[in-house]
Amino acid sequence: MSVNYSKSVIEKVKTLVSEQSSNPRWSEVFSNCFDNTLETTVKNTEDDVFVITGDIPAMWLRDSSAQIKPYLAIANEDENIKQLIRGLVDRQIKCILIDPYANAFNETENGHCYHQDLTEMNGWIWERKYEVDSLCYPIELAYLLWKQTGETKQFSKEFKRAAESIIKVFKIEQQHENSSYRFERFDERPEDTLSNHGLGEPCGYTGMTWSGFRPSDDSCTYNYLVPSNMFAVVILGYLEGIFTEIYHDKLLAEQANQLKDEINQGIKKWGIVEHQGQKVYAYEVDGLGNYLLMDDANVPSLLAAPYLGYCSIDDEIYQNTRALILSDVNPYYYKGIKLKGIGSEHTPKEYVWPIALSIQGLTTTSQVEKAELLDILVKTDAGTNHMHEGVNVNDPNQYTREWFSWANMMFCTLLLDYLKIGK
Repeated sequence: MSVNYSKSVIEKVKTLVSEQSSNPRWSEVFSNCFDNTLETTVKNTEDDVFVITGDIPAMWLRDSSAQIKPYLAIANEDENIKQLIRGLVDRQIKCILIDPYANAFNETENGHCYHQDLTEMNGWIWERKYEVDSLCYPIELAYLLWKQTGETKQFSKEFKRAAESIIKVFKIEQQHENSSYRFERFDERPEDTLSNHGLGEPCGYTGMTWSGFRPSDDSCTYNYLVPSNMFAVVILGYLEGIFTEIYHDKLLAEQANQLKDEINQGIKKWGIVEHQGQKVYAYEVDGLGNYLLMDDANVPSLLAAPYLGYCSIDDEIYQNTRALILSDVNPYYYKGIKLKGIGSEHTPKEYVWPIALSIQGLTTTSQVEKAELLDILVKTDAGTNHMHEGVNVNDPNQYTREWFSWANMMFCTLLLDYLKIGK
C-alpha cells in the first residue's frame, strides 16, 4: 500500500500552529513531534500500514491508534493521510482476527516476541497481554475516520468479523472463569504473571468485562478495570451505529447495545464508591467488595473519561474523581520542584508522564490551565523537542524513553485543541 502524504498539508498545520502559538517553544516542539510519527514510525506494506510504537519494533493496537489519531484533523485535506489511517485500521483488523487477546504484533510472521510467556503464542504476536483497551482503540479510529471524513472503505467483511469477535470476547470475559485465556511470565518481570496458573484472582459477576492488564501493560490488581470498561461502553455505542448504518444488521446492533448497557450498569453499581462522603470512580474493582482508589498515566484512565467520550467534563462524579486522582490520595500522583502530575507503576517513582499532563489539559474547559500545562510540557522535555514516557519531577533531564511517539502525539493533540485547529 503506497501512501505518500502531502508535505504541504503538514507544513500548513505547522504554520498555523506557529502563527497562533503565544509561546514559540510550543510550535517548535509541535513541529518536531508532528513530523516524527510519520517519518519514523509509519511503514507502508503491500496492502496496509504498520506503525511501530517508537523504540520497539512492534505495533501495539493501542499506541498505533493514538499515534495516528491527531492526523484526523487534516484527513479531509489530504486523501493520502485519509488512506494512511484506513491502512492502519486494515492492519489492526487483521491483527484482531489473528488473536483478539494479543496487545502487540509483529509486521510479519517472524516469531519475534518480548518474552517466551506461557500463553497461546504464534509467529505474529509480539506480546499476548489481554487488555480491554486494545480492542477499543481500532474501533474508535475507524469510527472517527468515518465521522470526520465520510470514509467507509474500512468497514469491510473482515472489520465486521473482527467486531463480532470483540463482542464475543467481551461477553466471555464478563464471566472470566469460563475463559480459556491464561498468561504467565517467569524470569523477567515475574510480577506480570497472573495468579492461579495464569487465570488470575477470583472475580464476582458485575456486568463489566475482565481485563488481565492495564494500558500500561502492567497486570491488574482487581480485574474489572473501570476506565477500560468506560472505553468499552463508548466503542460499543460506535459499533451499534456502524452495524445499523453501514451493515444494516439489526441483530448485531442490538447485541452491541445490550452489552453496552450491561457494562455501563456494572460501572454504575460496582465502579462508583464513596470517599469522604463523595461518590467517585474506583480504578479497579473485583465484584467481591475490593477496589482501588488511584489512577494511572496510561489511557484509558479515569482522568481521560471525558476525552474518551464516556461522560462530560462537568459531570459531578467525574469532577470528584478528578480532584481525588490529582491529589496525594492517588499513589501515582507526584509533586516536585519542576512539575506535578500522574505517573505509573510502569516507571520509577516521582516520574510524571507527559501523556497524563496532556490528558489533564484535554479534560479541562480552562484555557488558562491548558496553556500552563503546555508551558510545563515544553519546559520539561530536557531540550530534546520531543516528549518522553516519564519525567523526573525534580530533574527533567532524567526521563524514560528517548523516543515515544504516543507521548509526542498527545502533546500535539493538546496544542491543536488549545488553538482550536481542526475543529
